[in-house]
Amino acid sequence: MPETVAGGSWRIDPAPDPAACAELLAAAFAREPAVSWICGDSAPVRTHWFRATLRTHAGLDGARRTAPVGADGRLLAAAVLTPPGATPAAGARALWAARTGLRCGPRAPGPTLRYLDVSGGNAPPGLWTLEFVGVRPDLTGRGAGRLLLDHVLATTPAPHGLYLTTADPTNVPLYQHFGFTTQRKTPLGPLSVTSMSRGGK
Repeated sequence: MPETVAGGSWRIDPAPDPAACAELLAAAFAREPAVSWICGDSAPVRTHWFRATLRTHAGLDGARRTAPVGADGRLLAAAVLTPPGATPAAGARALWAARTGLRCGPRAPGPTLRYLDVSGGNAPPGLWTLEFVGVRPDLTGRGAGRLLLDHVLATTPAPHGLYLTTADPTNVPLYQHFGFTTQRKTPLGPLSVTSMSRGGK
């Protein structure tokens, strides 16, 4: 049965279309420091980057996408998760780099790979990774993100816990509210990347 959030009814889609998630996340991450470092201020570049990244992520065994969907069929928010130990094969990585370089310019792959080195290198073994969670900009502060995170934390089969990184210091108190604790802070170019984890059930 649909529940009410942000003034309307919604349902959870456990496998939303990667392209729809990419569109939402590109808008939600318009001012996020790491995505701005990778994509600059260009909305088309940001959208192409999320499309290529989520297309590659969808090919991972056990990869998850979750989204609350409004009565009009539009995504309200989206979360993207990677199971422990899942990484793209060499061919998938090469295809991602080619797509990203072609659509986003030659600058984007390098910072992306540097960020992944930091985030992946700090990930404790056995934990799921919360790669992205974002809310449609017109719904910010209206409860969609909180309900999505509650759902993700309650339904992800993560007996050893969850891990995430953020380059936006304003996100740290939010994740702390959901039980994440800071593991370390790593400088990366103009960024300070905070690695956080949350124990299993």
